[in-house]
Amino acid sequence: MLELVVLVHFGFIVWVVSGGFLVIKWWWLGIVHLPALVWAVLLEWYGWVCPLTPLENALRTQRGMSVYHTGFIENYIIPVIYPESLTREIQLALAAGLVLINVIAYGFAIHKHLLRR
Repeated sequence: MLELVVLVHFGFIVWVVSGGFLVIKWWWLGIVHLPALVWAVLLEWYGWVCPLTPLENALRTQRGMSVYHTGFIENYIIPVIYPESLTREIQLALAAGLVLINVIAYGFAIHKHLLRR
């Protein structure tokens, strides 16, 4: 179950970062992507804790895990989600980066949509 939660968490991050580019081809994905993007930016901007994080911690505690051990998910995915050097300034930069990436993606999507008309 822990692995599934971590994979969903990682998938959400990938979706938030890259989903805007999928909107260029399939505009209707914006209906799902925009709320996810807003949620992610708010999490970073205000320093809130994602609801998946306490769930992951509870599952780790349930397993008696205090640190990550070996395995693909623990070694490769978790450090991306929870970097050791994460500071408030980095969180704000991540929020700004998410906005910038998606403004570019949605700009392309809107431009493509207007060209079709």
